[in-house]
Amino acid sequence: MDTKVNDHEARTELSELLQRVMNGEQIIISKSGMPVAILSPFETTPETRVPGNDAGKVEIAVDFDTPLPELGM
Repeated sequence: MDTKVNDHEARTELSELLQRVMNGEQIIISKSGMPVAILSPFETTPETRVPGNDAGKVEIAVDFDTPLPELGM
């Protein structure tokens, strides 16, 4: 449901209006009876992961799994 408020009310009750927006409500702010802005929830969409983005940037040594001599193994 859209709620309409004037600019003075928006200034004095901003915290309350933001809480209502966080609950999914959309607020229309008017000045002299004319709508000038909309407060609405900010929606983010996760970026699509691209497999193989770092291919070729890491090199594993051939002796990676060889026990270290200082460990006596």
